Amino acid sequence: MLKKEEWLLIQDLHSKGFNVSEIARQTGHDRKTVRKYLNQKTAPEPQKRPGRKSKLDPYKPHILKRLNESSYSAARLFREIKEMGFDGGETIVKDFIKEV
Repeated sequence: MLKKEEWLLIQDLHSKGFNVSEIARQTGHDRKTVRKYLNQKTAPEPQKRPGRKSKLDPYKPHILKRLNESSYSAARLFREIKEMGFDGGETIVKDFIKEV
């Protein structure tokens, strides 16, 4: 996706009478890209990516419950969820506990 400044440059060059090929040469973008952004009436807005799921997500409620009961170590909680089927590493558990 182009930045707003690049989009404005393409629009400006086009309004000065440059054709798609010349704009592509001057900006370093492909002709198809230039044509695509010339057809857009508004500047492109960045879109937010959806968050990634973690291997730890199914086990977070258990970890939080155990932490509320008492202050268990990350190593102990890691061993518990590993017995429950967790196949991730200990570091992800430590990082989550630091956050909490």
